[in-house]
Amino acid sequence: MLEHLEWNNVMVIDIETVPQYPSFDQVPHHIQELWDKKTQKQRPPDETPAEFYKCAGIQAEFGKIICLSAGAFTKDGDFRVKSFASHDEASLLRKFSDMLGRRSPKLILCGHNAKEFDIPYICRRLLINGIPLPVQLHISGKKPWEICHLDTMELWKFGDFKNYTSLNLLAAIFGIPTPKDDIDGSQVAHVYWVDNQLERICTYCQKDVITTAQVLKRFKGEPLLTENQITIVDQELNTPINFGPFNAN
Repeated sequence: MLEHLEWNNVMVIDIETVPQYPSFDQVPHHIQELWDKKTQKQRPPDETPAEFYKCAGIQAEFGKIICLSAGAFTKDGDFRVKSFASHDEASLLRKFSDMLGRRSPKLILCGHNAKEFDIPYICRRLLINGIPLPVQLHISGKKPWEICHLDTMELWKFGDFKNYTSLNLLAAIFGIPTPKDDIDGSQVAHVYWVDNQLERICTYCQKDVITTAQVLKRFKGEPLLTENQITIVDQELNTPINFGPFNAN
């Protein structure tokens, strides 16, 4: 599987998103009405639009990206992770776009459930912020085999469209060591808007990028990355990750 994949042409990405406003009563009135209409069929019958607003982060029209982590393989087989985390979404998206502009147009972007969530979300938020799409995100009008995107969840389906398999489950069944997180995806909005701890979210995002890279390694039938092969390039936030010993088998 993935026999022809060249590691130095792969970038693994993951995003963390939150609602655009800390609470529903701060959302502009006309956006509140649009949220109500948009989520009528998604909300539980006993849940109001205001109560359901905690889920706004997963919809690009009502959420925003607060952290985008990207990991790239080097020619030596190492893996370097860089995060773009900011309260200013436009700023982090410009930095990410500028980085892609320095990479090959044929760069393969990879993530877990990235084709369904991360990549469309990034594209929509780029446009909303008035930032041109990098060439690696030019999807419209292309045939499926012309799009250089890779999705570990899609690969695991093997044509089965019925199942969702979490990244944590894949890591567990493939024996990939992962640290115990102090937060999960459902808590990101609270950690951001209430606790004001963007660094915790950034660390969480970086861990998912590393785990996705390890899943790719297993898919390709290769040894896992060792701790010494992984570098976090993040001078601004300075968020070290302690994974403990890695299984190199």
